[in-house]
Amino acid sequence: MSFEQSVSWWCYERRGIDENDLLREIKAIGYSAVELVPRHKFSLVRDHGLRIAAHQLHVPLEQGISHTKYWSDIQRQADESLKMAQEWDIPFLICFSGNREGLDDQRGAENAIRHLSQLAKSAESAGITLILELLNSKVNHPDYQCDKTAWGVQVVSAVNSPCARLLYDIYHMQVMEGDIIQTIRDNYQWIDYYHTAGVPGRNEIDDAQELYYPAICRAIAETGFTGYLGQEFVPTGDWRSALREAFKICSV
Repeated sequence: MSFEQSVSWWCYERRGIDENDLLREIKAIGYSAVELVPRHKFSLVRDHGLRIAAHQLHVPLEQGISHTKYWSDIQRQADESLKMAQEWDIPFLICFSGNREGLDDQRGAENAIRHLSQLAKSAESAGITLILELLNSKVNHPDYQCDKTAWGVQVVSAVNSPCARLLYDIYHMQVMEGDIIQTIRDNYQWIDYYHTAGVPGRNEIDDAQELYYPAICRAIAETGFTGYLGQEFVPTGDWRSALREAFKICSV
């Protein structure tokens, strides 16, 4: 397998699953990391021999780098998050465009480029990569600005830093624009992280949904990608089976 696989913590934390059972199973299946873990759980994850692959640079995602009015708070959070990432060996921090709030896409991109450029300088010094997440504004995140691959590429390519890249969420981009494999082939140089989930519903990535993940993962591998693919689906059935099947499907 050319790339690593991780598991998004939030997909399981409210299901009454014993945390130690979850982490033991994740490790036994072959996943190397967990992501989006609450800070007070970091030690528990590490105790199970797993890495924390990614965390948020700032929250909430609705208030992001497209707006100057949120900039001072984002910068404050970013300083703290970069120190945390260094301390806990977290290679990626997720940042967000935020919602449009009436801001047109070109002005939003200009603001995002300016702000991400400043953040990227700090990230370079810290040895951390910032990943701007692509989310859908059609179903899950109404009004979110970074809802198309082209907009995200416009921003990170203008920043032109090795520490400013995209988090390409396959589920979200299928909802917004489709053409997943060709989009990855055309833009892989700007993508440093992937997320999965089935469409529609954001559930298992099995044959009950419309995306064919074996082909998608082969396409990702063919680009030479060696980073993380994060399983971010919410299982509807047995969570152990779902995690095992997802790992197998994406192991190319």
